[in-house]
Amino acid sequence: MKRTKPYLFAGTMMLTALAHEARAHPHVFAEARLDVIVNGDGGVEALRHVWRFDDMFSSTVLVDFDQNKDLKLDAEELKEVGSVVHESLADFNYFQIVMSNGNEVEMEAPPEMMADFTDENQLILLFESKPKEELLLKGTTSFGIYDPTFYTALEFPDDDHLQVENLPQGCKLAVIRPDPDEAIAQNQDMLTPDFFEDASNNDMGKIFATRLEVTCEG
Repeated sequence: MKRTKPYLFAGTMMLTALAHEARAHPHVFAEARLDVIVNGDGGVEALRHVWRFDDMFSSTVLVDFDQNKDLKLDAEELKEVGSVVHESLADFNYFQIVMSNGNEVEMEAPPEMMADFTDENQLILLFESKPKEELLLKGTTSFGIYDPTFYTALEFPDDDHLQVENLPQGCKLAVIRPDPDEAIAQNQDMLTPDFFEDASNNDMGKIFATRLEVTCEG
């Protein structure tokens, strides 16, 4: 079955149909964890992501990818899940948003995405990405995730799910959870009527994304 890119697993006709009916509302939910790995020179080595998906979506993935119909996903089937997600999210920078002093940072595509299923039958995706160029923690650097199509809601359950490994001295952390009403008010000029009619056709969803801000002196 052909899988299209606009949604996380657009290989399922049911999910694709739902997406067209209500594009600006999430239909897939996941708890996220993000670890920013910093080297001894204060440079960002990698971002490590873990996404745990809701029961309904996990069950849909199980049905779609369980080729031998044994009601579980074996190693090869999980590899296929990871491969499909890797391809599907390429056009969306794997839902990552990294900013350095107001400028967006380009990230390399992760070499792979690993899939697993927990005993609670929840799909887990893990991957690691790196900046394309050296990224030193100077001034304000922010890290977050969001789906620009608004189809997938990726949420950090608490602030401890956003961490920095080897935080340099003189740097401070802050988890920013934008208030939707304030975000709209502050960006009113950029939020055109088209945004409210179909938010999936633009990239303004990042103003609502939870992010980790690292502020460093010097």
